[in-house]
Amino acid sequence: MLIPPVLFLAFAGVLLMGLWREAPDELPSALAGRTAPALELPPLDGLGVPAPGPDALTADGIKLVNFWASWCGPCRAEHPTLEAMAEAGVPIIGVNYKDQPEDALGFLRELGNPFTAVGVDAAGRAGIDWGIYGLPETFVIDADGKVLLRHPGPITRAVYETRFQPLLGVALD
Repeated sequence: MLIPPVLFLAFAGVLLMGLWREAPDELPSALAGRTAPALELPPLDGLGVPAPGPDALTADGIKLVNFWASWCGPCRAEHPTLEAMAEAGVPIIGVNYKDQPEDALGFLRELGNPFTAVGVDAAGRAGIDWGIYGLPETFVIDADGKVLLRHPGPITRAVYETRFQPLLGVALD
């Protein structure tokens, strides 16, 4: 007679512990500290910037790789920060993810192009290789091609100042 209520209380206790437990805000990246996957993608035709080549990730200095799409609302929200970063001299490689080329071009024509190179990941294969699980996602890559940081979600000014600026050493205006 006491077994069902005791089992219920034990089950409820486990559920409550799960709700109150401190969980990380984001999933850890399997790429952190490792060499980034290659980014040999076709260009976004009509944009006038090259696609990332085989040496793009090992070029001098720190650079960003930003996965984005025109259909992504948070990508639109982060775009002014990407523009400010590009104006401050931060090289940003764009990966247009599962998007229609004409929509991607319209997005960049409307909002501006912060990217030094843009590759098209129409099938999502590069996204799988990089382990992305939503858009936007941005990676900080060092001169050796190693992943220093993965940031899921839009980059706001506050996020830039706390997560990116310490690695890049560049303040935004």
